[in-house]
Amino acid sequence: MRYESSALEDWMRRYYFDVDFDIGSSGVEDYSVADVRRLLGIPLEAFDEIVLRDSTTLGGDEVRAAIADQWGNGDPERVMVTHGASEAIYLMMCTLLEPGDEIVVVEPAYHTHYSIARSLGCDVVSWPLLAADGYVPDLTLLRKKMSDRTKAIVVNFPHNPTGSSLTEEQRDELVGIAADAGAYLIWDQAFRELTYGTEPLRDPVHDYPARSISIGTLSKGYGLPGLRVGWVIAPPELLRATFDLRDRMTLHLSPLVEFVAAHVARGAETLVAGRREQARHNLGVLRDFAKANEDVFDLPDPLGGVTTFPRFVGIEDTTDFCHELARRDRVLLVPGVCFGDPERVRLGFGGPSAGFAAGLDTLARALRDNRGKHV
Repeated sequence: MRYESSALEDWMRRYYFDVDFDIGSSGVEDYSVADVRRLLGIPLEAFDEIVLRDSTTLGGDEVRAAIADQWGNGDPERVMVTHGASEAIYLMMCTLLEPGDEIVVVEPAYHTHYSIARSLGCDVVSWPLLAADGYVPDLTLLRKKMSDRTKAIVVNFPHNPTGSSLTEEQRDELVGIAADAGAYLIWDQAFRELTYGTEPLRDPVHDYPARSISIGTLSKGYGLPGLRVGWVIAPPELLRATFDLRDRMTLHLSPLVEFVAAHVARGAETLVAGRREQARHNLGVLRDFAKANEDVFDLPDPLGGVTTFPRFVGIEDTTDFCHELARRDRVLLVPGVCFGDPERVRLGFGGPSAGFAAGLDTLARALRDNRGKHV
């Protein structure tokens, strides 16, 4: 297969490591190994006992059981541990889909949610979240997008990049729409625990186990992107069907990585709680920023995750503005063209609070300077 390039990953490769302030990424502040050991009570000596043997294709028993208990229905036979959520998405798409299949994908979207299917020769139908509706998911529109050919619905709630989400009633309706069509429901739950004022949405494994595929990661809400741990919770026969492909890719994870991941899964709330509160604080700062700059900055208020998709008043394509902000001011934003809407930017509020505030201050000056040039 040949793949189209990812504008988002190209952008991050270009600027992510060369800025002082990151207000464009979609994760929380990273933890160190010392942080993880201290918060989860892992003695240093425990690492000395790890034998660096091969693991199994699905993952070690301990880490699968911990993930099943924390995020699934308690059944480790439904869990496969992967190298980040990206591998999980790739394995599921390539195993489930055939050329000519049709899938419905919520958009804007992370590129793997649609690009893998397109490369496989599938028909990708967009279920758009619309700015005019405040990015509130329109389930009536989703029903209209479905057909008797729909094999899967691919969603990501809380949503990246808009910060939109579903109510529990909407979540139940979404599961019902998939069930009525006999379609698989592929749910990227990277931001599941990052909600503000509501409980995380219930995983469809509990009420649609036959065709739900839930994908998770320790990268976004848990501050461990460098650990490269993801997982998929799905019917066991679908997991087994990935083996031929995985045998030609990554085979399995390292026992060292699985050891840490098992501890993180058992102590998940300990890690996410502090980072969620930091994001909540940053979101308050962002709302104040939006009020103070409402003549140049239009903020759709996020319900979850750590990203939002604002518009800069008077800038029809934010790409050049974001280039200049990164090169001149060393502040990272992601231009909306990476998500198919050049008028907007992805703004991330999950990072360190001091750096976030400094990045917003720089952004405000840049927006004022830009407006002065065009008055």
